[in-house]
Amino acid sequence: MFDTQQSLDISCAELEVIEAALHTQSKILNVQARAGGSEARLRLNEVKRVLARITQQKTIEGRPCGRSLFSWFGKSRVSA
Repeated sequence: MFDTQQSLDISCAELEVIEAALHTQSKILNVQARAGGSEARLRLNEVKRVLARITQQKTIEGRPCGRSLFSWFGKSRVSA
């Protein structure tokens, strides 16, 4: 089947929220996949592909959208 692409108008802040949610989802799916969930592994691969596209799109468009809103969260999780 053909993938159709649509253009979405979302703000930088909304994109950061989506990206953070996908990172959280990938962590959950990673744990499930390690426990032997083949369905979770497939879904994890999909989430990783979407995250890669978001990152790629942000660099192509030159958006200054850092993850500044959630940077404190990532640092606290790393130190925990």
